[in-house]
Amino acid sequence: MSFVNEQKLSRRRFLTSTSALGATSLLGFPRVYAAEPPPEITSVRLSPAPVLCAVAMRLAEELLHLEGFTDVKYITSSTEPGPNIVTAGRADFTQWDVAVLIPMLDQGHPLSILTGLHAGCQELFANESVRNIRDLKGKRIAVSALGNGDHIFISTMLAYVGINPKKEVTWIPGSNINQGTTAQLFKTGAADAFMAFAPDPHDLRKQKIGHVVVDLLEDKPWSQHFCCIVAGNRDFVHTNPVATKRVIRAMLKASEVCANNPERAARYAVAKGQESRYDVALDTIKRLPYRRWRDADPEDTLRFHALRLHEVGMVNSPPEKLIKEGTDWRFLKELKKELKA
Repeated sequence: MSFVNEQKLSRRRFLTSTSALGATSLLGFPRVYAAEPPPEITSVRLSPAPVLCAVAMRLAEELLHLEGFTDVKYITSSTEPGPNIVTAGRADFTQWDVAVLIPMLDQGHPLSILTGLHAGCQELFANESVRNIRDLKGKRIAVSALGNGDHIFISTMLAYVGINPKKEVTWIPGSNINQGTTAQLFKTGAADAFMAFAPDPHDLRKQKIGHVVVDLLEDKPWSQHFCCIVAGNRDFVHTNPVATKRVIRAMLKASEVCANNPERAARYAVAKGQESRYDVALDTIKRLPYRRWRDADPEDTLRFHALRLHEVGMVNSPPEKLIKEGTDWRFLKELKKELKA
């Protein structure tokens, strides 16, 4: 490598480090954890959801370097959800919606739910024949695939109002996990409702197509619970507790960056290709409660959804069993004290 290239590389590393340090100090977080041992492993693999709200896991890359990780990789797939990648051992952590994780825990997949991040990143859109959740009875609902998060999440909504999701609605599955597929099914009239992720709500409002039946940011009880959860490979968490704590700390700090500096987070999302339009990215990030991890209890979220799914036979295990076997809150409890949540 030439001297000039070495200078450029050194400058790039310096700017990356100072950018992360600046974000950390601006938020008032300590930069050195003298009493804490280094991570057991210096490489970590993350598999974030392919949606705009997951920008925090992308932003965490800079902070993870400060936590002692020299090799940070992002493992994604256009056909396979992040939790599946984690349970297969090809990634260590994922940020995904809680609805997917509960049936996986019920089936015995090696996952540990570690913390909630935020609420409100989904909106249930419908046509004029649907004014509330009860009106979905007998209707056609577009989902990315049966068993995916939108299918399971809407199923909990139906169960909450006494509709059997297995028998009393018609599911219209898309071809893959790309949320644009479900939006297109809705726009063309092939479905009466679907769960919209950013940027779909922005585009539907602009085009004056459909209306919001449930806004997970505003409407109770959904607004009281997390939608996005961080989960880790159970073996990784058990073997590498210091590394796990450092990963969660970086994720929580990245969430604070989204809350305190949404402009920076929006620019980052655009730079990483999560959304091409800065104004849409900024509007979405400013709207979401990225500080929710400070005061909400992710165990309540897990219990709420698991109970609904258990009632309609979509999971066999009672909520308490899933919580006992599929969660590890010790890192979140320590970090809430450390970061003065």
